Amino acid sequence: MRAKKQLIRTKGNKGKVKNIFWSTVSLRFLIFNLSLLVIFLALNASNAWAQTSPRENSATSTPDAPSTYVPITSQQRFHWFVTSTVGPTSLAAGLFSAGFSTARDTPKEYGPHWEGYGKRYAMRFTGIATGNAMEAGLGALWGEDPRYFREPGRPIKTRIGHAMKATFTAYDREGNVMPAYARYIAIPGNNFLSNAWRADSVANARSAAVRTLYGVLGRMGSNAFAEFWPDLKKLAFHHQP
Repeated sequence: MRAKKQLIRTKGNKGKVKNIFWSTVSLRFLIFNLSLLVIFLALNASNAWAQTSPRENSATSTPDAPSTYVPITSQQRFHWFVTSTVGPTSLAAGLFSAGFSTARDTPKEYGPHWEGYGKRYAMRFTGIATGNAMEAGLGALWGEDPRYFREPGRPIKTRIGHAMKATFTAYDREGNVMPAYARYIAIPGNNFLSNAWRADSVANARSAAVRTLYGVLGRMGSNAFAEFWPDLKKLAFHHQP
């Protein structure tokens, strides 16, 4: 009887520790991202006063490459953040990412079940939200445009090269191509910072470096999808009169 009570007490303590862990994780993530959001909105507000151009590019997240570049506005920057974080493409990518990690049971702490799948999906979302907030907010300081611009009508090989190159470059306020410094900070930055709320087995420098590599490859894949999906969609849903 004493052993049974001890077992029940042990299970209860594990449940309490588990609840405390996830409460701490949620609190850390909430405080960090609220801070990023405040900085992001402040930077965009100041950037709005500096923008005097009467013309604006399309507010879509994947406009065509402009013949005459117009700097991104505060509204467009915020729209990019929202679409890149909770847009259909991002949310769908999270389903596959969480499914793949659940199939591999990584990290082990989450378990190979639906609850673990949900935790992995949520954890991936925290990383995406943090990284996008960092890229949009920091880029506003020096006018880096985070959007991807398509090049329709050009040879496929050229468009693939453009999608790869755009992973590491961006437009500045004058329309010049520049290294995407904010992205260089945001992708590794969010992966290393997220060690503060990740499971212990993946909260280390090696795992963060691997996630950073996946983040770069994911951005490249996202560019390729944005480049070719409109064309594929036209072919798939084209109706002859």
